[in-house]
Amino acid sequence: MAGYGGMQPGIILLREGTDQSQGKAQLISNINACQAVADTVRTTLGPRGMDKLVFDGQRVTISNDGATIMKLLDIVHPAAKTLVDISMSQDAEVGDGTTSVVLLAGEVLKQIKPFVEEGLHPQIIMGGLRKAAQVAVARLKEIAVDIGAAGNRDMLETFAGTALNSKLISNQKSLFCPMIVDAVSILDMEPAPDLDMVGIKKVPGGDVTQSFLVEGVAFKKAFSYAGFEMMQKQYTNPKILILNVELELKSEKENAEVRITDPGDYQSIVDAEWQIIYEKLDKCVDSGAQIILSKLPIGDLATQYFADRNLFCAGRVDASDLKRVAQATGGHMQSTVNDLTPDVLGECGEFEERQVGEERYNVFTKCTNAKTATIVLRGGSEQFIEESHRSIHDALMIVKRGLMSARRSEEHTSELQSP
Repeated sequence: MAGYGGMQPGIILLREGTDQSQGKAQLISNINACQAVADTVRTTLGPRGMDKLVFDGQRVTISNDGATIMKLLDIVHPAAKTLVDISMSQDAEVGDGTTSVVLLAGEVLKQIKPFVEEGLHPQIIMGGLRKAAQVAVARLKEIAVDIGAAGNRDMLETFAGTALNSKLISNQKSLFCPMIVDAVSILDMEPAPDLDMVGIKKVPGGDVTQSFLVEGVAFKKAFSYAGFEMMQKQYTNPKILILNVELELKSEKENAEVRITDPGDYQSIVDAEWQIIYEKLDKCVDSGAQIILSKLPIGDLATQYFADRNLFCAGRVDASDLKRVAQATGGHMQSTVNDLTPDVLGECGEFEERQVGEERYNVFTKCTNAKTATIVLRGGSEQFIEESHRSIHDALMIVKRGLMSARRSEEHTSELQSP
């Protein structure tokens, strides 16, 4: 130490320019920032809550959903960002109560602020909050109500109605609550209902009361070629082939070069291309399917070919819709048309192409293995439909939690009764 003239070398732990703040002043600053965020969403809570209009520089969003508003606020304060995180966590885990958790956290911080100002150590404050949390949980268990075996339907509809109370579509609870309970009840309960199997389709125009539930799959008609209108649009007990195969003639790549010595050889190349596509189409027809769906394009040649044989086809179908079709009909997606066997085909009771507003929808109902559902939402404007979608999502999540709680209650009861 004497070699340095009694001075210690400086140790730099933080990046240059880093702002460092600590102590009582910083704690109070953090609390104030969190309270400001809580005050922003406070007026959206409850049946009398008001919507917020948020413009993010690109699009306008009108909503009173706490998670949506918190996500759009683009908060930069590091402490206040924790409120965004708990709101997102609540939305992912429970689905509803995203505003409530923010306000609850803000109110807790408001109550402990005087203790911080008086100099009480944060560890002591945290000890008190942990004890308060234990008391609160114990009280909730005391007032909890058993929803009954396999989930009491009236109780589940009450759950959905409570979630919709503060939403834009609260006046249509009598329409949407049974629809939501039916949609979740259709799903496979093992290990837990997968809400990805509930498709929500938004069709602008019309009245919200024209929304309906399909106990199966419905999706918007994909892009179609000439010949599509000649196809049959309704089937009873059809077989369904689901493909990940392109059924159209491909043009040669740019700058492709084919060297031939005889002009007749070129025709043989063209004939080979046509032969390949016709072989694919013949194999699809020979499989016995009346409906052919593909994730990849189905060209005009294939469309006309299937139409001439009273078959229905649709290409460029969204992957999530194809997954739900497979789940509902028992079909399996094929990446080749070779060796198609009857067990890879799906089946449904009814198929039709239905007019919904200004759109055409392909609707599969009475599915033998139906463990998926589709809710078609109608509304006068894009903003209204988007907010309805968020409201339906919250209610679906709550009903799902209710069914899972009922199942756990049944399992617990059976364990107690078993010798």
